[in-house]
Amino acid sequence: MVSYLDAQSAPLKNTGQIRLHGPEGFEAMRKACQLTARCLDELASIVAPGVATNTIDRFVFEFGADQGALPATLNYRGYTKSSCTSINHVVCHGIPDDKLLREGDIVNIDVTYIVDGWHGDSSRMYPVGEIKRAAERLMEVTHESLMRGIAAVRPGARTGAIGAAIQTYAEAERCSVVRDFCGHGVGQLFHDAPNILHYGTPNEGVELREGMIFTIEPMINLGRPHVKVLADGWTAVTRDRSLTAQYEHTVGVTKDGCEVFTVSPAGLFAPGLKLG
Repeated sequence: MVSYLDAQSAPLKNTGQIRLHGPEGFEAMRKACQLTARCLDELASIVAPGVATNTIDRFVFEFGADQGALPATLNYRGYTKSSCTSINHVVCHGIPDDKLLREGDIVNIDVTYIVDGWHGDSSRMYPVGEIKRAAERLMEVTHESLMRGIAAVRPGARTGAIGAAIQTYAEAERCSVVRDFCGHGVGQLFHDAPNILHYGTPNEGVELREGMIFTIEPMINLGRPHVKVLADGWTAVTRDRSLTAQYEHTVGVTKDGCEVFTVSPAGLFAPGLKLG
């Protein structure tokens, strides 16, 4: 049985109950999420062939520090970096290191800043130099999958409607949806209820109510959906080594739809893609 509670009176731990946020929570999330979006905008001019993912990670840390924000991933469950950098067949949780980006790579950069106790969570894809059309198309399909999932958010709908919108579109484009990872509630906790699956049917899952805040972050593969986690305990890759992509927004349910908190201030969330 799912229960909902006022976020202001909720304990700061994941109890499985779903928090409903008021205007103060929405305003705090706008602040945190816009800092994350600004950082991701800045990275558009940094990502290039020959740049190490550690350089990207250092920028994420320093950009946040300059604004009084901490990266949520730093020392989270033993993770030692300020971001995740997932290249080509890495589905998610790629660990920044000294490896250099190469011409033709695609990379997802995932950043979450903590601002005044609130978590702003978003990720985007970046082309490294000139990329192949197959990679570009995968990014387009993944972005459109996210936007269709967001379009399904409204009070009274169920979380399954989000997953169904994503799955229906992605599979019609001959791509597959990763099922091992999902979106999640977010706010004063990094990961909270409910889980947001990126597949399913419209009448499944939790009923959406005004005040809920969560991420939608589909991972779409050119090949089969299966993934494995490497020995480092974090890096998830496609089992068939096929290309994968991910876009992530944080959204809040409003009385007649939703607000996207992580919109790019510079319009750089999906630059260069043939959208729509």
